[in-house]
Amino acid sequence: MDCENSERLLRAYFDGELDLVHSLEFEEHLKTCPQCANELREQQTLRNSLRSANLYERAPESLRARVRATLPSEARPQSIPTTRRPVIEWLAIAAAILIALLLGIKVIPDIGSQKQNLVAEEIVASHIRSLQPGHLMDVESTDQHTVKPWFDGKLDFAPPVVDLATQGFPLVGGRLDYIGRRNVAALVYRRQRHFVNVFIWPEEKNNAKPPEVQTIQGYNVVSWSRNGMNFCAVSDLNSTELRQFADLLSR
Repeated sequence: MDCENSERLLRAYFDGELDLVHSLEFEEHLKTCPQCANELREQQTLRNSLRSANLYERAPESLRARVRATLPSEARPQSIPTTRRPVIEWLAIAAAILIALLLGIKVIPDIGSQKQNLVAEEIVASHIRSLQPGHLMDVESTDQHTVKPWFDGKLDFAPPVVDLATQGFPLVGGRLDYIGRRNVAALVYRRQRHFVNVFIWPEEKNNAKPPEVQTIQGYNVVSWSRNGMNFCAVSDLNSTELRQFADLLSR
């Protein structure tokens, strides 16, 4: 990302209008561009100064009373008389409440779906970030007996680690990652020149996880659960090969 493009993204980032992937890309740019980082700090300092300054002063009640006294009687605020609602109005209100409840029942699954999509977007963003130089692996090894013990003490669970080299998907390493507000294990496999990231975390009550199969920004995502664990594989492999990989790993 060059500074010419980042200037257009800086204000959107400052206002919180960028999506997750572009926010991560811009944050990576800030690490290597002092000019953009300094401009962002200046904008943040200005905003904080404006927020902390006492720029609003409430008019005294005596002034409010004098203004109201000068108004003609018909323009003064009038108290709204309270009247008893007819029965038909109460029936209409009850019907509106019932409709809202019924609609709410339909909306709740949509909210759950949105949470799942957010997790899937996080996973794809982490996969993209891992493909940058130096981000793919914390432990590099084709030996599952080296990769699995590396996670000991770093996570509150033990991720299952298997090597699928004989099936055409060799294990090449692993790393720690952060998805859905928790630490997760990320195993890295290879299929020819393609990398497959497999994110693993324990199943939890009300724990959002991505739909079983979907495509986000050109990357295929396959997810499943087994033995109390959630698995999510993401790669630029075609969907057929990624499904094949998921079937092998879920056995």
